Formats: sequence, C-alpha cells, structure tokens
Amino acid sequence: MSIRFNKNAQSGFTLIELIVVIVILGILAATALPKFSGLSGDARVASLQAARGALSSTSAMLHGRSLITPNKTAFIVEGNISVPMTNGYPTAGTALVNAAGLDGDYTPTVTGNTLRIKPKNIPDTMTNCYIEYTSAASAGAAPVFGGPETMTCE
Repeated sequence: MSIRFNKNAQSGFTLIELIVVIVILGILAATALPKFSGLSGDARVASLQAARGALSSTSAMLHGRSLITPNKTAFIVEGNISVPMTNGYPTAGTALVNAAGLDGDYTPTVTGNTLRIKPKNIPDTMTNCYIEYTSAASAGAAPVFGGPETMTCE
C-alpha cells in the first residue's frame, strides 16, 4: 500500500484563521490586563507588612535582651549597629531600621518618638503608603505599630 501526497496542495494557515487567533488573543489580553495592573500596589502593601514584621521581631529580640540586662541604654546588633533603648524597647530611629535590615529599601522619617517608613520607590503623592513605630511610652508599655486606616500604595 502506498500513500501519495499531492505536491500541488497548499499548507499553512489561511488569513482568516490567523485573524481569528489574533482577535482571541486580543480579547484574552483585554480581560486579563486589568487584573494584573493592580498587583504593584498589592505588592507594596505586602512589602510594608513584611517590613512591619521585621521591625516587630527586631523590637522583640531587643526587648528580650533588655529583660536580661535591664540597665543597658543601648545594644549592639549586626556587629556594629548601636540601637538605643527607651523603657525596655528600641527607641524610634534610623538605628532600628538598620538593625531590622530595612535601610536599603525604605525611607525612614523620625518625628518625636515616632518612626515612619515608606518604600523608596513610590512618589510623594502616595500619602497612605507607610508604617509607623512609636516608642514605648512608659515602663511596662509596649511600642505601638501603626499606619493609615486604609493603606493604599497604588
């Protein structure tokens, strides 16, 4: 049994088939694009939540060291970072940001006993994209972590 191929037959896609595929891809892109465009704001919020966790764990670690040695006014962490203490917890300042390893990606601002950090790569118009650390107000009180009621980083 032998199979014969028609040498004159054309192969490939017709113009109509190609247009249909392009239209289908365009429809898929139009429906998927809005879902992915809002992910950068969500990523910034998640990044700030991770930064809050880093500040919280650094604060807890230093508070534990303070409980062991209650009269020390500062602790050295990461080899050479001196973090001052207030009421048994880290004082709000750039040393805490450095000790938590956040100095490269965040901009710290200290006002009184409150430290505010925000991502470096956001415009100044994003006023609700930050977290705050407020030093312990008194002995036995814990520091306060906060931020805007509705954090928007878009």
